[in-house]
Amino acid sequence: MDTTNLIDKIFTVNTSNQADVVNDVFQFQYANNAVYKQWCDLLGIGNADNSKFKIQNLKSEIPFLPISFFKSHSIKTTEFEPQQIFESSGTTQTINSKHLVKDIAVYKRSFLTAFELAYGRVEDWCIIGLLPSYLERNNSSLVCMVDELIKLSKHSASGFYLYDFDKLADTLIKLEATKQKTLIIGVTFALIDFADAHQMNLQHTIVMETGGMKGRKREMTRDEVHQILKSRLGVNAVHSEYGMTELLSQAYSKGNDRHYCPPWMKVMVRDEEDPLLVKSFGKGVINIIDLANVYSCSFIATEDVGEVFEDGSFKIYGRLDNSDLRGCSLMLTSL
Repeated sequence: MDTTNLIDKIFTVNTSNQADVVNDVFQFQYANNAVYKQWCDLLGIGNADNSKFKIQNLKSEIPFLPISFFKSHSIKTTEFEPQQIFESSGTTQTINSKHLVKDIAVYKRSFLTAFELAYGRVEDWCIIGLLPSYLERNNSSLVCMVDELIKLSKHSASGFYLYDFDKLADTLIKLEATKQKTLIIGVTFALIDFADAHQMNLQHTIVMETGGMKGRKREMTRDEVHQILKSRLGVNAVHSEYGMTELLSQAYSKGNDRHYCPPWMKVMVRDEEDPLLVKSFGKGVINIIDLANVYSCSFIATEDVGEVFEDGSFKIYGRLDNSDLRGCSLMLTSL
């Protein structure tokens, strides 16, 4: 298969050809990803002559790989030496997920196209990263994305602002005075710390949180976090980004707590008791199709609990505890 042509099809996908592109990616990964093929065969989906097997129904037939496999297996479609390895955060006692990236250009195309679909040309923005904990690691997909957006914005004030909140506040005052469109994308605890230190009235700045409170402050709900940031920074809404190490695409929320996917990403829900029961909308555990994962696996069964709405947007409520994982445990031991 011509992967250049396939990648072009992925990033120009629309509702009329979505099913065909999903099938192309499925065929490519079934034929070239040993772990995914074994998983499909274990579920009884696929056959020896996979070129003749076509997914007819995304909900009932697509095999979704448990996200935990990124901790225990090398998830690769085709054989390659990765250009980059993204790794999830964790402690010394945890096993971190690793995403082996064959072609970093695919990731950059994914996040840049998705950003510009949601927010317009990156050159029109000043991009500020407030990601201290992520910058302490050299294998964060989020830092990679924000660093590239900073470079592409070409604004002199774009950059990472670690713990120098006074400098950040001075910069924002100057940007506000010139009515410069500005995006602060930050880990939640750092945004809260900044808002505690500096009360502001931001009229031309978007505040976007990426999550990340565990172990740093008392646990707060997203509504609590957003209320604090809105009241102390003067913004009408707090935006948020939904992404993860195992994905090469992001979904964005502009403040209504619903995330919207780019065209090559689709979210569905599975039943907690029966993981093979998948619905297009409703409440359950989140399954994701991310076609940008063309060289890893595009069909991921996450451990996030949420709700998908009829327009395709979705809301995240939290994460399954290990004790809540059911249904696939016996099958997992077979791989």
